[in-house]
Amino acid sequence: MIEKVGKVRLDLSKYPGEDFYTDGAVEDELLQIVQTVREEDYLKLIEEKRQWPVLYHLSPLRGNIVDWLPITKRDKVLEVGSGCGAITGALARKAGDVACVDLSKKRSLINAYRHSQYENIVIHVGNFRDIEPDLPDDYDYICLIGAFEYGQGYIGGDTPYEDFLKILMRHLKKDGRLIIAIENQFGLKYFAGCAEDHIGTYFGGIEGYAGDGNARTFGRAGLEGIFRACNVPEWHFYYPYPDYKFMTALYSDEYLPGKGELSNNLRNFDRDRMLLFDEKRAFDEILRERLFPVFSNSYLALLGPACPVEYVKYSNDRAGKFAVRTQIEKKLNAGEKTDDTGTPYGEKAEKIVSKLPLTEEAGTHIMGMYAAYQKLTERYAGGGLHVNRCELPDERDASKGVRFEFVEGTPLSEIMDACLERGDVEAFYKWFHEFVRRIEYHEEYEAADFDLVFSNILVSGDQWTLIDYEWTFDRAIPAKKLAYRAAYCYMLENEKRRALDEGRLIRELGITGEEAEECRKQEWSFQNYVNGGICSMAQLRDYINRGVVVPQEWMNRDLEAANAYRMQIYEDRGNGFSETGSYFVPGAYQNENAIDMTIQVDKEVKTLRMDPLRDSCIVYLKEMLWNGQKVSLKNRRLFRSNGEMKKMTDRETGEPFLGFVFPTTDPNILFQVERLKCEGKNTLSVKMEIARLPVGMAKEMADAGMFKRGVLS
Repeated sequence: MIEKVGKVRLDLSKYPGEDFYTDGAVEDELLQIVQTVREEDYLKLIEEKRQWPVLYHLSPLRGNIVDWLPITKRDKVLEVGSGCGAITGALARKAGDVACVDLSKKRSLINAYRHSQYENIVIHVGNFRDIEPDLPDDYDYICLIGAFEYGQGYIGGDTPYEDFLKILMRHLKKDGRLIIAIENQFGLKYFAGCAEDHIGTYFGGIEGYAGDGNARTFGRAGLEGIFRACNVPEWHFYYPYPDYKFMTALYSDEYLPGKGELSNNLRNFDRDRMLLFDEKRAFDEILRERLFPVFSNSYLALLGPACPVEYVKYSNDRAGKFAVRTQIEKKLNAGEKTDDTGTPYGEKAEKIVSKLPLTEEAGTHIMGMYAAYQKLTERYAGGGLHVNRCELPDERDASKGVRFEFVEGTPLSEIMDACLERGDVEAFYKWFHEFVRRIEYHEEYEAADFDLVFSNILVSGDQWTLIDYEWTFDRAIPAKKLAYRAAYCYMLENEKRRALDEGRLIRELGITGEEAEECRKQEWSFQNYVNGGICSMAQLRDYINRGVVVPQEWMNRDLEAANAYRMQIYEDRGNGFSETGSYFVPGAYQNENAIDMTIQVDKEVKTLRMDPLRDSCIVYLKEMLWNGQKVSLKNRRLFRSNGEMKKMTDRETGEPFLGFVFPTTDPNILFQVERLKCEGKNTLSVKMEIARLPVGMAKEMADAGMFKRGVLS
């Protein structure tokens, strides 16, 4: 029961004969795509299709979640829940053998066709419980990427997740690693208004999955409880950001994010979302309180021996020739042991920073960083800017990338943020001028780091270290232009920073408005050059047209409407109107377009003022009863108003009424009570029809005399 698609083998010996799980027609579309479209054209196709399933299954960013793992060609990997193969390709490029398990034949065919060139992939199609007994027990890595949460469906029973994990661990070799990537039940995005990924309800996971569903996620403590119940001897947590699906950065307990780093939070591709608060600012506070492991949107749990990598950043949402991976890892010290791949680890290991090409063509770009280091070191020798040391592990093999010294310090951007947060603008400019002074050293030298932004400089005492010079060009660039770009990018990154006076920045640098505009245009050209015309994830979210609803705006509108739709009564007892002599009539509004109220009026009241709405509007005064008797609405002497007032006639009943148009947000109708027969206590009943209007429209209607001849009756 083995079928072959290219070099990929599909084992159908356990396939039940039909797919019990399917996403419908979109899977047929995906199958057609992988059969006819080259993998290098997927990004262009994703932009053209603008569909969530196409993005989710075909985006190359999906593979980031496993790409960083120290898997080698000596390793055997098991991938459970391989689906359409979003992760399989990344595993096949690294491992010696990859065994996939998936319930769906259609999805497995999609996987096979898109990776048909790999001879190290076998896909087992069928239920995991049927396939599992025949799997070997010597896998170096077992990967559950978005699969562990379906343990109830895979295994069933009272303890499905514990049972699932125990079964999997039987197939892991000694010192092997089991990888679980899963959403955090208490991820910050769910508090901020994203729907739960699996059941699609707001706050569904936070509230404990009260409804039905075949999937559930866990917080960190919940996962650790499962690991303990399964006697897992060792585990380590990583934190994919923004989440594990489209990870661009990976943090660890040894290297947590810094303030201001977590700014890419609007990633709702599959559903609309609410926006209850600013997640970036909330993350900054969470980081300050050291609570990030509790609120990270996703987890990657590594069960098994520690991995030397502490931090990873992916830059593969841009042109392939610039696609790189930056990582911080532990470096082997003399006499220290390595893991089975020869990778160093241990408490005593020092840290190094590496940049590695993610494509063959990016190798040239990577090697250029070493040349940039040499040129910038020569330029700034004797100046106030230290260039972080760069090394070439192998000048003949670009795939091994470049290495940098790990530098301790505070990002200049963080120092400047602190100045602005305490309102000390002059301190900000003190740091800014020091920045300019240091970068302008030998500015005539024909080598300049175009991306010399504040976040790329670490400050430690008097030492300023440039830690990233990826975009160094062999030409002189005036320091004032580099400084303006640094400030411009700084302001774009954060809403609060935009309070800076750009005019002052320009004056402080001594550049003209025209030069500043030229720099801004140059910046967008540079971004387009780097991206190679590839659509960003933020743009894709907008193209897929998933909305962001801000409940605060709705609430403000509702509160405004609630405040507007209130009948306020003022009583003039001979001393004029005043707020202290006014009151609101509860229940006056039957709906937004109808008032029906009854109030009591003392005989001392001379004039009654009715404010039916706090907005410009049209009002039809249809009926008034004074002590049960109809008030003649033809008697103009009884009424005054700050709007246009007309006598009108109801076309159906022939009854007269008064019409008002109010081009003001403070409409009022004055009723001359003193002209009526008054008793000690009097009852006034009023019926009105009302409609809000934009003030401009109300003014035009009043000016045009549209009440003439009963046009609006």
